[in-house]
Amino acid sequence: MSRPGPHRLYAMKNLRAILPVAAALCLAGVAQLSAAAAPREIEITANDQMKFNVTAIEAKAGEQLKIVLKNIGTLPKEAMGHNWVLLKPGTDLNAFAMAAMTAKDSEYVPAAHKDKVVAFIKVLGPKQTADTTFALTAPGEYPFVCSFPGHYMLMKGTITVK
Repeated sequence: MSRPGPHRLYAMKNLRAILPVAAALCLAGVAQLSAAAAPREIEITANDQMKFNVTAIEAKAGEQLKIVLKNIGTLPKEAMGHNWVLLKPGTDLNAFAMAAMTAKDSEYVPAAHKDKVVAFIKVLGPKQTADTTFALTAPGEYPFVCSFPGHYMLMKGTITVK
């Protein structure tokens, strides 16, 4: 077996020096890609006073959002349940809420208005948490509400997409 020439030794020595740096750069790139792909998480609490703690959200078109709804109240679900419904821009909130009042079996999301719903979180009882993840691709003002009967006038907000 012959010994490697001086050029080959030089290349092997440089390769040993470069390899750890290249590996670190690759790992950093993977971590950055993972972070970029992760949705932005927004926690919204709902309480027995029929209030969301967040009523305005700004987002970029195409941005992934993860809404986490927490019912921090103590009253029973049947009396003070809360859901979260994101609607398309221009949706008639009064018409949606009126129809939702009789839609208990579908988490107060009326079938006749389902085409207006972008995303929703089911009705939660006290101390329950649930989430939904979505992306809004078109700029606009997207209203969100709690459609549990009688709540939407106080429990509403907007996601503004730019």
